[in-house]
Amino acid sequence: MSTHKVKLIVLSDFLCPWCYVGYRELQTAISQCATLPVLFELEYRPFILHPALTDDAIDKHEWLMSKFGKPKSDAIVQMATARGETAGINFSFNGKVSQTTRAHRLTMKAMQVGGSSVQQALIRLIFKAYMEEEQDIADIGNLSEMAECAGVMSKNEAVAFLKSDECLAQVEQQVAEAREKGVTGVPFTIIDGKWAVSGGQTADVFVKIFRKLAQIPGNPHQTETPIAVPIAA
Repeated sequence: MSTHKVKLIVLSDFLCPWCYVGYRELQTAISQCATLPVLFELEYRPFILHPALTDDAIDKHEWLMSKFGKPKSDAIVQMATARGETAGINFSFNGKVSQTTRAHRLTMKAMQVGGSSVQQALIRLIFKAYMEEEQDIADIGNLSEMAECAGVMSKNEAVAFLKSDECLAQVEQQVAEAREKGVTGVPFTIIDGKWAVSGGQTADVFVKIFRKLAQIPGNPHQTETPIAVPIAA
């Protein structure tokens, strides 16, 4: 059986708890499909959910309250915490929040420097730093340490990169293009440029889609269909 290449492009923002859940679930799904005749090409691209934020960090809890109000803020925390437990994520909603442009620039550079594997290593560190460890992910010191740990570049090189404008125009262009195409929320996963999966779906959803792409029969007793829709031309 010939191997089918599957290109996955994931639009994501590090401030989104569902994006972290989606990252974990997609990684699980890919691992579960290791024996399928499928070669995955995975790339993460930027999205800015909250353009009003800046690189200057502010209190995360206060920001949630001002952005969504107490009832919705409490609901977001409760839902994310419960969902995170099923994905092995220990969410914390304390600490600071800031804009994610620097983090997106660095992850784009990681893809250019080391390809998908290096980008995934960095993304994992950034998500964990912000969502679980209460780190400021606009802080150049924090990001440069993660860049070195993920094998993107040395800490000194990362500091120089982050203090420059390299990759800024490309990040802004990709965010603008996503909005022009009607993307308003993330995670948003594009499969082979033809199908889209929206939201932090479970690994099972992705496995069903990948098995279908590999033309592998599913459970004969399973009547559910994958949650994927065609992308308009």
